[in-house]
Amino acid sequence: MPSPSELLADIRRVGRDRERGGYSRHVFEHCELELREWFVEQATRRGLEVLPDGNGNIWAWWPAPGDGAVATGSHLDSVPGGGEFDGPLGVVSALSAVDRLRAEGFRPRRPLALVVFAEEEGGRFGIPCLGSGLATGTVAPERALGLRDESGTSLAEAMRAAGVDPEHAGPDRTSLPRIARFVELHVEQGRGLVHRQRPLGVASSILAHGRWRFRFTGQGNHAGATPLDDRRDPMLPASLLVSEARRTAARYDDARATVGRIRPVPSGTNVIAASVDLWLDARAHSDADTRGMVEELRYRAEALAVEEGCEVLSSEESYSDTVSFDGPLRDELTGMLAAPELPTGAGHDAGVLAARIPTGMLFVRNPTGVSHAPEEYAEPADCDAGAEALATVLRRWSR
Repeated sequence: MPSPSELLADIRRVGRDRERGGYSRHVFEHCELELREWFVEQATRRGLEVLPDGNGNIWAWWPAPGDGAVATGSHLDSVPGGGEFDGPLGVVSALSAVDRLRAEGFRPRRPLALVVFAEEEGGRFGIPCLGSGLATGTVAPERALGLRDESGTSLAEAMRAAGVDPEHAGPDRTSLPRIARFVELHVEQGRGLVHRQRPLGVASSILAHGRWRFRFTGQGNHAGATPLDDRRDPMLPASLLVSEARRTAARYDDARATVGRIRPVPSGTNVIAASVDLWLDARAHSDADTRGMVEELRYRAEALAVEEGCEVLSSEESYSDTVSFDGPLRDELTGMLAAPELPTGAGHDAGVLAARIPTGMLFVRNPTGVSHAPEEYAEPADCDAGAEALATVLRRWSR
C-alpha cells in the first residue's frame, strides 16, 4: 500500500520547470494530460469506475455512482513554477485513503467519489477554479470556452485536442447532484499549523478574493530617440501601481494585494511600450474591504495614467466572496480529528462547491509556509497523518 509521499514520487518527474524551478502543469497541456492519465490508471487499478464530465473534471467512483455520495479530491494543475504539493497532495491522499479503507475490509454503504478538478489555478486560461465553476454553474460556458491562453488557443480548442467535447461544458447534472458531502485535503498555504504545532487543521473560511486586469496605453516609441518630456510611457503608471497596491492593502485589516504578472507590448529592450497589462490579485476578510481596496486602486490608476498622458482601462476577471464553510460539518470535522480551525487566504475548489454542497477542508502542515513556489513542502509523516484523517472522515460519512 503506497503512502502519499510514494504516490507523489510517482509523478515527481512530470512538469518540472527548468527555467522557474518547481512545476508548470497547465490544464490540457502535455504534462497535465500525463497526470490525468496517471490518475485514471491509479483509479482503475483500485477498481474504481472512472467517469469524466463535460468540463474536463475526472470522477472515480467506489463502488459505483449513486445518490447521497461522499466525495473528496483536488486538482493536478499548477501555477507557473509552482510547488509539488498544491493540488496533488489532495489527489494522492484520496487514493491513499481508499487503500487504507480497503485494507481494513471496509465497504462503503454510501458511494464514494474521488474527483480531479480542471484548471483550479487558472494558470493557462486565467480563471481559477474553472472546472468546478463550470460544474456548479458559477462560470458560464459561453464565457469560458472563448478564453484564450498566451498562444491564442481557446479553451474550446484545448478541450477538443484533449478529447473533451466543449459542447458538453456547463452545469454538471450527472455527478455533482449525487454528492451529499465533499471534503478536500490540501497542503496549508501559510504557517498557521506550524505556529499551533499541529500536523492537521480544519478550514474555517476563505478570504474574499479576485483578479483584475489593468491596461495602460500610451505611445510606443524609440528608447534612444525620444526625449523624456515627449514620452507617454505606460510602463511608468503601471510600475507605480504595483507599489500602490502594497501600500493600499496595508491600510486594511489583514488584506493582501499582489501584482504577479506584467505584460508590456511590444516588449523590446530599446522600445517604449505602447501598452502595459498588469494583473492584480486582491484579497481581504470581507467583500466590502476587497472591493473597497480595488476601487481605491482603480482611482489611483486613473490619476497615474493622466500624469503620464496615458489612459487606463480595468476589468474584473474573476471574483469569489468570503466563504464560510458549513458550520455543523466543520464542527464535526474538528471533533472527529481533534484538529484546530484556521482560515485561509487561498481559493480552492472546495470554496466553489461550498455554495452548493456541505463542504469541508483539511490542511496538512507546511513547515516552510511557502506555496506557489518550489519551497512548498510537507513532511512524509504529516502527509500520512493527513491521509489517515481523510480515511477517518470518509469511513464515518459513508458507512
